[in-house]
Amino acid sequence: MLDIKFVRENPEIVKQNIRNKFQDSKLPLVDEVIELDLKRRTTQQEADDLKASRKQLSKQIGGLMKQGKKEEAEAVKAQVAANAQKLEELDQLQTELEEKVTKIMMTIPNIIDPSVPIGKDDSENVEITRYGEPFVPEFEIPYHTEIMEKLNGIDLDSARKVAGNGFYYLMGDIARLHSAVISYARDFMIDRGFKYCIPPFMIRSNVVTGVMSFAEMDAMMYKIEGEDLYLIGTSEHSMIGKFIDTINKEEDLPHTLTSYSPCFRKEKGAHGIEERGVYRIHQFEKQEMIVVCKPEESPMWFDKLWQNTVDLFRSMDIPVRTLECCSGDLADLKVKSIDVEAWSPRQKKYFEVGSCSNLGDAQARRLKIRVTGKEGKYFAHTLNNTVVAPPRMLIAFLENNLNEDGSVRIPEVLRPYMGGKSVIMPE
Repeated sequence: MLDIKFVRENPEIVKQNIRNKFQDSKLPLVDEVIELDLKRRTTQQEADDLKASRKQLSKQIGGLMKQGKKEEAEAVKAQVAANAQKLEELDQLQTELEEKVTKIMMTIPNIIDPSVPIGKDDSENVEITRYGEPFVPEFEIPYHTEIMEKLNGIDLDSARKVAGNGFYYLMGDIARLHSAVISYARDFMIDRGFKYCIPPFMIRSNVVTGVMSFAEMDAMMYKIEGEDLYLIGTSEHSMIGKFIDTINKEEDLPHTLTSYSPCFRKEKGAHGIEERGVYRIHQFEKQEMIVVCKPEESPMWFDKLWQNTVDLFRSMDIPVRTLECCSGDLADLKVKSIDVEAWSPRQKKYFEVGSCSNLGDAQARRLKIRVTGKEGKYFAHTLNNTVVAPPRMLIAFLENNLNEDGSVRIPEVLRPYMGGKSVIMPE
């Protein structure tokens, strides 16, 4: 969320940013919120004047009573009562205006970084760098669920009976591989200086609206009926929420955390054939990383975060590339975002396995995550990135490590987490 003062002083910058994100329907909101803010500030000033007048009149009443001027004192009391009624009306109006201003401000997109390419949607995202050589074997690679089934590693039919579409049972060595990847990712991030954390898997509505847009919330999150709780769609929401309404010492920054959690998503809409199986599901597990830092350090941390994901995948011999998200593909709170995509030798193309985002002070402003330093208090910057989300990552892993006989190679870094196994054989 932007600072209303910034919007007030830079309306054309805010409008151009909206145009750059191809959200022209939001352009009238800029003038509307500036007008509402003026009314709010005018109302505030009028209320302040009345409060000062009430204080002065109250002193007059005491003086008049001492002088025995009861009639004059009663007249002043009547004025005080009238002012109190007016003040109550002003306070109610101010609350209404405050709510309207906040609602609009939460829909106006954050100012994107100047380096972000301008484009309408993800088809105009820009490839930055490739890491590792994409390889296509001479034998045909089956769909990932077929690979898992031959290894007796997945049961989708039973999951449909138990929970419906979008769920799965992972079995045997595939289930073990899933856990191995999570454990390896956890230790990988700890070795890079991040503090390990297991967060709450449910969060309150004020945290939800602090970390994401209304549209994202409606499309992603499951509400717990009868309670002010939502199942997390990704653990960075719970992790950033850890710092809600805090004042952090500048010398204690940055806070760098890596978290494990299950994630729950509605995943609305129909999906194509390449999103069957475990590609797009309602429940999965994930290792995440977040940073809370000083504003001037967020670009540096942004580069470190996406590099961590690249290094993790390359340590398992999976080719990846980084993709700069264009303006139209950025969520409203994001300043800049890079997707990490893994190579699919079956599809002969890359697909997304992680997303790194710098949100500037947008989340911190909503959640009141402040920093106190030599120059006073200011809002922190927040960043997040996927370390690894195994269901989707397993697709890349299986395709890139599949042998012609249907067995799957286990890279050296994962063998300690797989009981020393170097290969998974079909049963």
